[in-house]
Amino acid sequence: MRERFRKRRASRAKGGPYKRLFSYMKPYRGKLFTAIIFIFLAAIASSLAPLFTGFCTNQMAIIFEQNNYHSEAGQRFLTLLCFMVGAYILNGVFTYLGTWLIVGATESTIYDLRKEIEAKLARLPLNYYDTNSYGDILSRVTNDVDTISNSLQQSVYQILNAIFSLLFVFIVMLSISGVLTLVGVITIPFALFAAARIAKRAQVKIVTQQNDTGKLNGIVEEYYGGHNVVTVFGQEEFVIDIFEETNQELYENSRDGQFLSGMLMPIMQNMTNFSYALVCVFGAMVAIFGGLSIGMIQSFTMYLRQFSQPLTQVTQLSAIMQQTGAASERIFEFLDEEEEVPDVAEPKFPEPLKGEVNFDHIRFGYIPHQTLIHDLDLTIGAGEKTAIVGPTGAGKTTLVNLVMRFYDVREGAIRIDGVNIRDMQRRRLREIFAMVLQDTWLYVGTIMENIRYGRLDATDEEVIEAAKKARADAFIRTLPGGYNFELEEGASNIAQGQRQLLTIARAMLADAPIMILDEATSSVDTRTEVLINEAMEEMMKGRTSFIIAHRLSTIRDADNIMYMQDGDILEVGNHEELMAKDGLYAKLYNSQFPDEDE
Repeated sequence: MRERFRKRRASRAKGGPYKRLFSYMKPYRGKLFTAIIFIFLAAIASSLAPLFTGFCTNQMAIIFEQNNYHSEAGQRFLTLLCFMVGAYILNGVFTYLGTWLIVGATESTIYDLRKEIEAKLARLPLNYYDTNSYGDILSRVTNDVDTISNSLQQSVYQILNAIFSLLFVFIVMLSISGVLTLVGVITIPFALFAAARIAKRAQVKIVTQQNDTGKLNGIVEEYYGGHNVVTVFGQEEFVIDIFEETNQELYENSRDGQFLSGMLMPIMQNMTNFSYALVCVFGAMVAIFGGLSIGMIQSFTMYLRQFSQPLTQVTQLSAIMQQTGAASERIFEFLDEEEEVPDVAEPKFPEPLKGEVNFDHIRFGYIPHQTLIHDLDLTIGAGEKTAIVGPTGAGKTTLVNLVMRFYDVREGAIRIDGVNIRDMQRRRLREIFAMVLQDTWLYVGTIMENIRYGRLDATDEEVIEAAKKARADAFIRTLPGGYNFELEEGASNIAQGQRQLLTIARAMLADAPIMILDEATSSVDTRTEVLINEAMEEMMKGRTSFIIAHRLSTIRDADNIMYMQDGDILEVGNHEELMAKDGLYAKLYNSQFPDEDE
């Protein structure tokens, strides 16, 4: 929580959310400037129309008094009527053009903002995704951006229109009657004062509402993804209670924020109605004493409506701008997150690429005050098959993450064929590897497309050949459409073991120099596991391979077996050497195969 407030203060120090948001509109200043001109002209046309209306009313009064429709007053009436209609037409045309330009500029701004967010997602370290709710991240990059998009379209035009309208209308009102102008606007400072106090309270609620929305999305995403586990353990009521508690907080903050925001317009309208009553009383007195014609009093009341309308709009917009500010603050807090260390200016790459991996006295920990790997010094020869075993939390997957530079080591260095991975571009470094994880990841699309994800330029024949090597071809051909079978979200329309086979086929298609297998056969039956291991043996020939395994029967033939515990490698050797040592590995192996005679 303290870290979040620190980031918000840092965001405000950079100019605040509104200033930063509008800085994204700088490339579209030409469109905005042209739009301002059109809005300026629209405000002039709009402010002249009531004046022509009053003049028309005066001419109508003369016509009725003279009872002569063909008099000079009748001709002036028709001329003024044309001016009035023309003013309204010009107002409509200029408003259309100004709105079209502003919408184009704001949508281009949002497009650029989304691009920056997408690029930021790629630059964030893995630790950010490990320590933040996916639902909250999703809320920031979708809901908050949509909030800004909707509000910019509404607010930019209305604010500009309100400024110009207030200026011109006030000038015309003063030219008609200074006394009535003073009477008409005397209540406005009180209304604005009350609106400002309410808006300040509403802002707090709306910011909390945005945060609660992200929190609720995170809860939904988390429990929906694990709904099977929730059901198995009978924790539906517990999950519902958590959801209802968060939903209640969101409801209360949303209710209070929207109620306070909704109070702004009624306050302005009531003050405007009170101003109307005062203007009617004083206007009647002025008319009786001959100070103003009936037409000018009519024009003035129309101007009073025009004068109060922008104020009401701006007051109403304050609620929208509060949501915009809250959404912008969350987005810029995301954009200000610490990124991965940039790639070096002059990257290196091992040529030729053989696949030797050297851990040179590395130290690492996920958080500063804890060290998981203390002093790892080991070299894996090119083409060697290395198995990593040990209890849960020993650091097996961490070691793989360090090799792929998902995290950077604190001390020491990791080298591939003598080149420090810090001196390599991350993109090229990760092209060296192909991975098969215990948690399968497949996207909505055909099986052919999902396997081809390992190498996008692969032909259909190469995809099918990879599937055959992974022993996936047989089950694929039993599906409707075969390789064109459409996978649903999370590949929920095929079995878990079948998903694993597809990810193995994808890794085989990648044909990378270094293979990483993290419990790659954990979700397949014993018979399929044997077939996959045979295919993998063929695939791993001549390639450096890291295998994280709990089933020790799958790694007996590994060139190196590393037993890890608490981040340290306690034993290294092949199966026979470690069994002869009768140490930790031997105890682990014998616990799985107690009846085997070694």
